[in-house]
Amino acid sequence: MSITGSDLAGMDGAGAVEVTARPLELAVVLPTYNERKNIATMIERLDVALKGVAWEAVFVDDNSPDGTSDEARRLSLVDPRVRCIQRIGRRGLASAAIEGMCSTAAPVVAVMDADHQHDPALLPGMLKAITSGEYDLAYASRFAEGASTEAWGRPDRVKASGLANRIANKVTGVELTDPMSGFFMLRTETLRADAHRLSGVGFKILLDILATVDRPLRVKEFPLHFAARAEGESKLDQTVVFEFLVGLYDKWLGRIIPTRFALFGTVGALGVLVQLSVLWVMLHLVFAERFVYGNWSESATFNISNTIAAVVAMTFNFVLNNELTYSDKRLRGFVPLMRGWAQFALTCSLGLLTNIGSAAVLKTIGIHDVLAVITGVLLASVFNFALSSKFVWGKY
Repeated sequence: MSITGSDLAGMDGAGAVEVTARPLELAVVLPTYNERKNIATMIERLDVALKGVAWEAVFVDDNSPDGTSDEARRLSLVDPRVRCIQRIGRRGLASAAIEGMCSTAAPVVAVMDADHQHDPALLPGMLKAITSGEYDLAYASRFAEGASTEAWGRPDRVKASGLANRIANKVTGVELTDPMSGFFMLRTETLRADAHRLSGVGFKILLDILATVDRPLRVKEFPLHFAARAEGESKLDQTVVFEFLVGLYDKWLGRIIPTRFALFGTVGALGVLVQLSVLWVMLHLVFAERFVYGNWSESATFNISNTIAAVVAMTFNFVLNNELTYSDKRLRGFVPLMRGWAQFALTCSLGLLTNIGSAAVLKTIGIHDVLAVITGVLLASVFNFALSSKFVWGKY
């Protein structure tokens, strides 16, 4: 018995779909965020495209506020081919795809978007390519011969994707027309063999797989007519380019210096520049006249200016870490942000004590001034990172 999206939309739990029991052949993993309106119609399209195939759809939802998980669970009550993984406190397309692929018993797994930009009609051909034994991975390319991105209506994104693809080919050593594609299929055992080595950082899991798997994969390319979104808003926010660069870093140096710590340290270095800049502005522009006329002493002017500069720099660090370093645990809402800022300020204060104290101890035992200071800064960075990860963007 088949089922349509209109049938699904009207079901309230009664009239369950009868699915013939047969060995599961394919799992389609669909990472979602605010995709409630797309779920039923996507199941309809999968049902049409995969006639004669024993399949299941695994929606991996990052706790969408629009009730995407509830909608997927409602439909799973009447259609056992529908499953839902609701992730609490975790975000990210790549990590969602990995969790979904590892959750299925199907021998072959596909990853695609739930927003209807990817055409499910390509799935049977991709499945045939994988099960034939001639290919290890099949993927849909937006830039292959016969493909199109006109319906997307985003020439700016097309250009950006082209640049990212060229960089990705250099990193992976595999010449593909669209290594940044989010629509692909492979054997589940291939994924599981290297799942523990995948970074799960960023938004392009295909790039992660290609850069991680040791043996060269035999790849089959399918031209894709990339469509516009059916409903909702794009899951890719303003940090998409940043996350791409982070993914590249993780592949190159992530096992030497943990990616998140490297980001935290980079933001901290930028914060130093911000503090020095604000301090200069305060001393030379804001308080210059007051100091010239002798209202305040030089030391008082410096202390007030440096305090203001430090608070500005700390706030800058908090905002940037919230948006970038901890984008998968991003704080939202006025109260969570204010609480997070206060906790971050406390951890920075404790880190400062670590910095000063460790440098003083090293100095007393004869360590050179510069080395003592650098050691203090490094220890404070580790201290701040550990406390911030736990108490600001983590769980108590």
